[in-house]
Amino acid sequence: MNSVGGGLPSSEERPFRLIVTGGGTGGHTYPALTAVRTLQGRLAEHGRALDVLWVGSAGSLEARVAAGEGIAFAEVATGKVRRSRNPLGMLSLANLKDMARVPLGVAQARSIVSRFRPDVVLATGGYVAVPVGLGAWMCRRPLVVHEQTVRLGLANRLLARAARRVAVSSESSLTLLPESVRRTAVVTGNPVRPEVLTGRPDKAIGALGLHGFDSALPTVYVTGGAQGSQQINGLVGEILPWLLSQANVVHQCGPNNVDELRRRAAQVPAASAARYHLTGYLGAELPDVLALADVVISRSGAGTLAELTSLGKAAVLIPLASSAGGEQAHNARHLAEAGAAVALLGEASAHNLGEALAPLLADPARRAAMAARARTHGRPDAAGHLTDLVLSAAANRRS
Repeated sequence: MNSVGGGLPSSEERPFRLIVTGGGTGGHTYPALTAVRTLQGRLAEHGRALDVLWVGSAGSLEARVAAGEGIAFAEVATGKVRRSRNPLGMLSLANLKDMARVPLGVAQARSIVSRFRPDVVLATGGYVAVPVGLGAWMCRRPLVVHEQTVRLGLANRLLARAARRVAVSSESSLTLLPESVRRTAVVTGNPVRPEVLTGRPDKAIGALGLHGFDSALPTVYVTGGAQGSQQINGLVGEILPWLLSQANVVHQCGPNNVDELRRRAAQVPAASAARYHLTGYLGAELPDVLALADVVISRSGAGTLAELTSLGKAAVLIPLASSAGGEQAHNARHLAEAGAAVALLGEASAHNLGEALAPLLADPARRAAMAARARTHGRPDAAGHLTDLVLSAAANRRS
């Protein structure tokens, strides 16, 4: 009999059963989706099907993503901890009400796990992962926890001791783990959507009509995420005339910010304006734009950095100050200290942004060196490694 992933039976047995949980943000949701797709493909190569159930919060991003992918979805109650530097500030009425929902969520999750009988439960973080991970532990089902950031998030810190395996995205994460968790930890990297790695610069030029771009100049891609970033848009808007004298720019600003930036662009000389492409949103064109870009200006969420390092892109990172536990600043600092990016930590200004960009735009060798260092931090095969870990956890349970 053929085997899959270290001893898993092939098509002669029932489908592989997976519960996946994690969400609230794209940083937790999309790595989970990529892992599901990769596992499905791996099993199909061996003639075996995947039966997957996504467990999450009602009306959430993960619920919408699961529906769009045709993945069965089950809801559980969740509680969110609103953090505060003052411990007394965490004793808010909203926190107390939400925490009261946790026991209900755990009971619901335990029931779901007991009925579905998964071979493995994969948790990628977010508050919803806590009750589902505890449900897996209570039902004695293997739990694999995946952390996208350098430091374990709160949910994954709670679950790590109950997990069969803890997958982390960076070697530097290992030293930050408690000794009892370190022995179960494996560096897999952060799963990157495979389509992101297959972009073509010429397709971006054709699809977006970038015929006014100057091939002798570097291209800068500006993004603040799907909804845009008021901070990044404002900083780029302030230096736009100078920036367009140095580079071509593709600026994904968020649907609600197009009009304001269009007004700013109208004040730029026509010759420079031809090198500026403003869009509220990028869909299928994103991989091609990333392939075209010589420098990226962006936030420093874990998913974004996984893509940029896998592609090997020079970047100027502007962390979201309000990210949970200061994770984005930590991520950005980690790459900046390795010379794999420039990080604007603290209070970012247009002047600081211009100073960070100027040497990169003026010196192709400097850009190339930063891109090469970024690539050493990338793990484009992360989804495959995480799939190996999931299959291994199931095989060990059966042995």
